[in-house]
Amino acid sequence: MTILILNGPNLNLLGKRNPEIYGNKSFTDYFKELTAKYPDHYLEYFQSNHEGAIIDKLHEVGFSFDGIILNAGGYTHTSVAIRDAVDAITTPVIEVHISNIYEREFFRRHSYLEAVCCASIVGKGLDGYAEGVDQLIKGA
Repeated sequence: MTILILNGPNLNLLGKRNPEIYGNKSFTDYFKELTAKYPDHYLEYFQSNHEGAIIDKLHEVGFSFDGIILNAGGYTHTSVAIRDAVDAITTPVIEVHISNIYEREFFRRHSYLEAVCCASIVGKGLDGYAEGVDQLIKGA
């Protein structure tokens, strides 16, 4: 299987930003563990703080990859454009959030992505990404 892990804004700061919410491990370190856990599958990682770059990446792989795990960060709550990009592609997309967005500030409780993703995983820390990979492998 070919799976893209796509992270949005500020997720490049994992391990440094709000460790009480997001933990103290960088995504680069976690991605090494994730790829080691799934040696029979190709995992690619992309992160951008720019909405257009996220949309471009969805368009680039959204008809050829077997699955996408998307943590759109703050764009989850604001971006109709990323929602439309997910809706336009044929590759299944699983939404992942490290924290439980439904137990945080009011403005974080709405996800534009939830309705166009095949699953949503929230509040499981970095382990949510592995759960997403497992769901895609099982045929999410």
